[in-house]
Amino acid sequence: MSLRILPFRQYSDHDVVNLYALENNLVLDATTGTGGGDAGVFVKVSAGNFDADPVTYQTNAYLGDTSFPFLGTTEMYPEVNLKITGASSGEIPLGLTLFQTAKNDENGEKLLYNPQKQTELQALLPGQAVPVATKGVFTLSSDAFDGETSDYTIGGGIQMSYTNVGKITGADRTADAAFGSVIGTGVRSNVGNTTDQFSGEYVVVKFDC
Repeated sequence: MSLRILPFRQYSDHDVVNLYALENNLVLDATTGTGGGDAGVFVKVSAGNFDADPVTYQTNAYLGDTSFPFLGTTEMYPEVNLKITGASSGEIPLGLTLFQTAKNDENGEKLLYNPQKQTELQALLPGQAVPVATKGVFTLSSDAFDGETSDYTIGGGIQMSYTNVGKITGADRTADAAFGSVIGTGVRSNVGNTTDQFSGEYVVVKFDC
């Protein structure tokens, strides 16, 4: 998982949507991986049919072999039917994912069998609903935006990246695709012998999707 969201953030649970699971092709193989399953990805709705059951049981290799005759069916894995995927250029996102979605931990062991570690890693299993913040103030690392902090103007707008799905770039606040603004930028670096795990450039953004 790339560290896209830094610790400083302000949001209300009333502005968090817990209805949508990540598309299966974006799920990280392990919590050490990077991609569309990270926390801190700006997403859009890709499947929003509320006529469908909220959860259905699917055939999923993540469970292992479910083809034994006495089981009766291979459809045993619960999965949320409503889906999200990374937002692209010109789109207004639903919001920002707060948890990662991954199959295994850093040792390659299934998180399915270790719910305590899953909670500690702030990870979700494939098919589980991902909390998405639709409004708030967030500090984003360079993994979450295009370019450098010098490309972002305080008070300027943000919009979805032209080249990187799920990331943002700077924009004119009056642009049709703008959905928030930059309220600060900065750089974290190591001090003395202390290693800063959050080192690097960052932007602080305020958005309301």
